Amino acid sequence: METNRLNARTMIYCAIFSALIIVGALTRVPVPMIPFTLQFMFTNLAGMMLGPIYGALSVTIYVILGLIGLPVFANGGGIGYIFQPTFGYLLAFILAAYVAGKMTRKEENRNLLGYIKASITGLLIVYVLGFVYYYLLASFVLGLNVNPSVLFLHAFLLPLPGDILSCFLGSVLALRVPMVRRSLDTV
Repeated sequence: METNRLNARTMIYCAIFSALIIVGALTRVPVPMIPFTLQFMFTNLAGMMLGPIYGALSVTIYVILGLIGLPVFANGGGIGYIFQPTFGYLLAFILAAYVAGKMTRKEENRNLLGYIKASITGLLIVYVLGFVYYYLLASFVLGLNVNPSVLFLHAFLLPLPGDILSCFLGSVLALRVPMVRRSLDTV
């Protein structure tokens, strides 16, 4: 059963996943039209493999590292990043990791179908919250004229195939490396 107690093993796993998220954010997969990274896959995996609390914690650590100025985000870092229209996606990663961890909390949900459901749910959370933040910040704070249909195309339709692939790949990885979650369940 998951507890809120941090021990050395838990801190190491959180640090490893924070590092994996950084690597994923800085790894650009060359596809036409939009940059594609492995960031979502690792944030989602953090939730599925570490559980809701520690998964969200590892993503939160990643976001804090970026906000204090380390260039760990896809386009740099620093406190000013909150005024980047894509910052909403980073915040949504935290909630998505929590939800994915919650959905796979029970042992009977730690199968390929359970992981895929958690991944798709996490992806929907990221898309909806990221889209809303992007639109609101760009329109009302930055004063940009944002066409919602163009934003929908660039923030949803174009990245969807790669993100769906990330969901399946992450689900297979979570299924193949179950010992992380089990070792945390015994803490």
